Formats: sequence, structure tokens, C-alpha cells
Amino acid sequence: MPRQTAQSFFTPEEQARIEAAVRAAEARTSGEILPMVVDASYEYPRTEILAGGLLALALAATLSWIFGQASLWVFLPLYLLGYWPCTRLIRNLPDLKRRLIPAAELAAEVEERALLAFVEQGVHHTRDATGILILISLFERRVHVLADRGINHAVPKETWDEIVQLVTAGIRSGQACEALCAAIKRCGDLLEEKFPRKADDSNELPDLILS
Repeated sequence: MPRQTAQSFFTPEEQARIEAAVRAAEARTSGEILPMVVDASYEYPRTEILAGGLLALALAATLSWIFGQASLWVFLPLYLLGYWPCTRLIRNLPDLKRRLIPAAELAAEVEERALLAFVEQGVHHTRDATGILILISLFERRVHVLADRGINHAVPKETWDEIVQLVTAGIRSGQACEALCAAIKRCGDLLEEKFPRKADDSNELPDLILS
């Protein structure tokens, strides 16, 4: 089964539904909502190096014991020959690779990726500092919501946790598009209450980014 990417995570019809949900939410508020899907928040090269190295070590040790009477001169060439294929194997088995990474590291990398996207996409440059980023990171299977300073003083952190749980549950149940649209509507409700639309509002951010 081919690995799912950000570009293929939503069908064209689902992408259109998400963009429509963003436009509908932003029509009621001066805030900006940016859903974003990325393949991964980080490449985790250390995991590939360590896990691939250990796998190559185990294979070389086993083969040298069976066929070379545990000779160091048999072990070393086998290890050197096996190291690169083993690291590539770990890279190409994302489910295994993810299980080898501590949960805290996965969460930290997704949060860092969200902060980077927040700056790169200009979410922090909206006129009233009322931008919201909803980041879905596929490799880590995590969702992160980041709101600008104009919103955070008015909305408790628990609200963003609820939105994360809403999207995460939808992805797990195979209803990612419906869940994301519901999360966008929820963000629109929050923004409408605190930051109603102004007469001269304009669309300052994209309605969906797949990266």
C-alpha cells in the first residue's frame, strides 16, 4: 500500500469542502483560520542511524557466528555492507520508525513544526493578531493548534485541546474531512464571539495548505 502523503490525504472534493468551511467561518469573523497538512514534522535521522546501526550489528554478528566462526574479519565487512541498507529499511518502514521514537520527541517536533509554519505562512502577521493554525502532521499522527496572541488571552487553552481531540478522533475513524470541517466551524464560532467581522476585512491567509 503506497504511503499516504499530504497531497493525497484529502481528495479534491474534500479539499474543496475544507476550503469552503474556512471561507464560511471567516465570513463571520475578523479572524483567519489556516488548516495545514504536512507529510512529517521532522525526518528523525538519529532514529534511522541508531536503529539501522543496531539492526546491521545484529545481522552481522549472527551471520559471522554462523558462517565465519565469529571472526572479526567476517563481522566487519558484513556490518559495513549491511549498515546503509538497514538504515534505508528503517526509513521506508514509517510505522516501525515511529514506534522507535519517544512520544515526547514526536510531540515536541510537531509543536516546533507548527511554530515554524506559523511564522512562514504569516499567521502572526494578521491585522488583529487573530490567526489560528490547525496543523496535521501525518508521520507523527498528531494534530497541533496554534493561535495568535490576540486570541489566546480570550480563549482558554483547554479549548484548543478539545479541537485537537476532535480532529484526531476524526482521522482515526476515517472521517478526517468531516472532523476538520467541524473544527474549523468551532474556531469560527469562537472567533465570531470575540472578534466579529469588520466591514473592511479581507482574506489574509490561504484556505488550505498541503505540504
